[in-house]
Amino acid sequence: MLDRDRRMRTLLKLILLAVFAAWPLQELRAQDLAPRAYVITAEHSNAVTITWAFYDGGVNFNGTVPIANATGTYYVSILSYYHSLSFFGRSANLTASVPYAIGNFQGDVAGQSRSIYRSGLLDSSFRFSVNLLGGPAMKPKEMAKWKQKRLLGVSLKVLAPTGQYSSTKLVNWGANRWGFKPEMGYSERWGHWVVDGYAGVWLYTENSASYDGPVTKPQSEAPVGSLEGHLSYDLRQRLWMSLDGNFWYGGITSLSGIQNLETKQTGSRIGATASFPIGKHQSIKVSYSDGTYIRFGGNYQNLSVAWQYSWLGRPK
Repeated sequence: MLDRDRRMRTLLKLILLAVFAAWPLQELRAQDLAPRAYVITAEHSNAVTITWAFYDGGVNFNGTVPIANATGTYYVSILSYYHSLSFFGRSANLTASVPYAIGNFQGDVAGQSRSIYRSGLLDSSFRFSVNLLGGPAMKPKEMAKWKQKRLLGVSLKVLAPTGQYSSTKLVNWGANRWGFKPEMGYSERWGHWVVDGYAGVWLYTENSASYDGPVTKPQSEAPVGSLEGHLSYDLRQRLWMSLDGNFWYGGITSLSGIQNLETKQTGSRIGATASFPIGKHQSIKVSYSDGTYIRFGGNYQNLSVAWQYSWLGRPK
């Protein structure tokens, strides 16, 4: 009887862990809210940003597993570096980010409460963006005289499999795969108002070592399409506020080539962002967002605070 109870407890824990393994941070990459991502800066602009983000919410499993009251609370710290440059005469920029996360997750399986804790590095990200219309590469003096009208740009964001991952563990911060997001962005200004719109798609390589019982199996995920929009207003120079929203869809997962149609993601988020200058080189950005409709996956509240230090000039 004791062995049977022990096996049941182990089975319930494995079920819970297996579900959480697919949830937290990797899915959030398709749900970014980033106002003014295609607004250009002067050539050789640099910025270091430290972001602290708090996530709290539940998980909608869409009936795929018998788990109730599934919730998660976790914190993410991100160190980023930004640099702008000239790319064949057009304004372009590079951004590299390294995140670290700490989290607790809970859920009820067959009436029994289970919880897990994880901390470690997430997959690092790299983004290259180049302007196609309305934004030539400019020196600081030229930039001071320039007024934004219409901007059209493209970008490529890459997720590298540098995060914490072990094929012997069910829950990992890393995804053990590459992710690529080509995107097109549009931005237009009318006086103090700025409108942004982006359309992109996440493409993922296969995770060849996904945990599935005593052995690993290859896991793949279908592309995830994303749409994003922002309406922002300048109160004064470098002081602005925005309303943010997005929509994403797709991402059906397959294990050893067998699709699970119930894992298709369809969801949206809304939020707000405010940016405040602190002197000539520093600024603080605060943002909040919440889910409006989540068919499958994490439905969470997010509060982020970012400190940025920026400067002009080539590295010396």
